[in-house]
Amino acid sequence: MAGNIQLEVVTPEGAVISEAVEIVVAPGTMGEFGVLVGHTPFLTTLKLGTIRYRDAQNQEHWVFVSGGFAEALPDRVTVLAESAERREDIDLERAKSALERAKRRLAGEVEKDIDFIRAKAALERALHRVRLAEARLR
Repeated sequence: MAGNIQLEVVTPEGAVISEAVEIVVAPGTMGEFGVLVGHTPFLTTLKLGTIRYRDAQNQEHWVFVSGGFAEALPDRVTVLAESAERREDIDLERAKSALERAKRRLAGEVEKDIDFIRAKAALERALHRVRLAEARLR
C-alpha cells in the first residue's frame, strides 16, 4: 500500500519530529514493530531504543528514545517519549562522558550508596546514544 503517514515524536520539552513518512519502525516493549499507511490502530509502550523511519524522499532517519508510548493509526504514528534525540543531534563527546560517568558510578567509584537501577538505566541510555552517534560517522 503506497502513501505517507504523519509521524509525530513528542517529549515533555516539545516536538522532535513532525513529518510525513513512508514507514516507521519502533522499539515496542513486546518487540520491534513497523507501521505503514493503513495500519490497524493500536497503542503500545516503548522501551529504550531507536525509532527508524524513511521519509517521503526515501531517506532513512534514526531517533533515540528512552521509553514512552506509541499510538499507531491508519494515517499517523504518535510517539510520546520520555526523551528523544535525532541521531544527527547527539553530541558524541557528551554521550561518551555520560557513559564513563555511569560506568564509574556502577563500579562504586563515585559514591558508595548508589541506586543501581537508576545507574544501570543511565548506563544503557548512554551506551545506546554512543552507538547510534558512532553509526552516523561510519
